[in-house]
Amino acid sequence: MSSSQPLRGVVPPVCTPLDASGEVDTASLVRHVEHLVGGGVHGLFALGSSSEVAFLTDRQRALVLETVVEAVAGRVPVLAGVIDMTTPRVLVHAEAARAAGADALVATAPFYARTHPVEIARHFRTLRARVDLPLYAYDLPVSVHSKLSAALVRELAADGTLAGLKDSSGDEGSLRRLVVALGGRHGRADGPAPSFSILTGSELTVDTALLVGADGVVPGLGNVDPAGYVRLYEAVRGGDLDRAVEEQERLVELFGMVDAGPEDEMGRNSSAIGAFKHALRLLGVFATGTTAAPQIQLGDASVALVEARLRGAGLLPVR
Repeated sequence: MSSSQPLRGVVPPVCTPLDASGEVDTASLVRHVEHLVGGGVHGLFALGSSSEVAFLTDRQRALVLETVVEAVAGRVPVLAGVIDMTTPRVLVHAEAARAAGADALVATAPFYARTHPVEIARHFRTLRARVDLPLYAYDLPVSVHSKLSAALVRELAADGTLAGLKDSSGDEGSLRRLVVALGGRHGRADGPAPSFSILTGSELTVDTALLVGADGVVPGLGNVDPAGYVRLYEAVRGGDLDRAVEEQERLVELFGMVDAGPEDEMGRNSSAIGAFKHALRLLGVFATGTTAAPQIQLGDASVALVEARLRGAGLLPVR
């Protein structure tokens, strides 16, 4: 993975299959890697939010990353999430990721205690200096409670600290401002950070993000339908906007599975991750749809809704 070329394309955040006891199901994980790589993706992001990284023990994290790296066998880059609360804890994960053979690191700003932009910059610079792998920032203010400003990202991109950004802020205006700050849609190759990658984390607005200058997408729903996101990406890159919009609208309908779990009975994370996992089970990739504790498991009625979305999207035969 070259630090001089921006990462582009579809890079799903790999869901972590668990058995009924909550342990990592490595056989299902290997099948899942084949499902994703066979769908044409351009990279894999192991140990992200859709991987339930915050719910896994350090031992489980290590097992997931080692399994993914071994199964990928160099076919696509593997980005390793090293997400944790403080710089020393993140450094431990980063060293482990390097030892496991990851191609790049993905880190959020520090969290638990609120941090100042100067402290956030110090965090990323320390991590990049200590572990010599390309480093991607993960902008996730809903969980981290810190929004990475366009000015801060531009600064860290220009000095080589960051190789890219995954924008899961949900703020499309902020994403556009970042593209402009880095030189605009047509000027980024000559801008302050020509090799910097901007990746959107929004499954629902990939077509527009790519049109305004994003380089790719990290879609949780891409676990279920990687080929659909690859078709969408290729349609935009090829200038076939009608086909891109059609594919995006199909994926919007499929994304409705994330609300399968009753809102008065479970959190939205439990519903969304459970939906992805049961979809993968129905597709024959995962053995179970188990989510990590303390998340609530989807019931039969919710799973039926997931199945209906799969059939509606053409991923399962219509009965």
